[in-house]
Amino acid sequence: MIVAEQTWQDRLFYAREYVVETLRKVWPYVLVGIGIGAGIHGYVPTDFLAAYAGKDNLFAVPIAVLMGVPLYSNAAGVIPLVAALQEKGMAMGTVLAFVMAVTALSLPGMIILRNVLKPRLIGVFIGIVAMAIVMVGYLFNFLIPA
Repeated sequence: MIVAEQTWQDRLFYAREYVVETLRKVWPYVLVGIGIGAGIHGYVPTDFLAAYAGKDNLFAVPIAVLMGVPLYSNAAGVIPLVAALQEKGMAMGTVLAFVMAVTALSLPGMIILRNVLKPRLIGVFIGIVAMAIVMVGYLFNFLIPA
């Protein structure tokens, strides 16, 4: 059917069918990704993060980004962890980098992206976003000294 001749009802039906088809393909990966992220999230103590990504470590920001990648959370869900990390002595830029890595570069998110992007493009995405997060983390650590 030509798009110009479709009614709104036809378009809504097509959109619904497309969503259902996409969900059928993606839901197992989403469940596996959430399960992995939830398992890791429950076993990463804040003392461990603060010890390796504390204020005295020059490589704290990249370490925080690497630690945040396997976790899965939304921005609101990571707020309690942010408060705990700040109380443990982690610098603001490092905490910010950790939060951005958790929300933007999570393993479950990459598993979902694998269904629509080629691995090379996902690698480019991860590289660019990770570099940007590290730069923002260092910038905030410079602007807001502990």
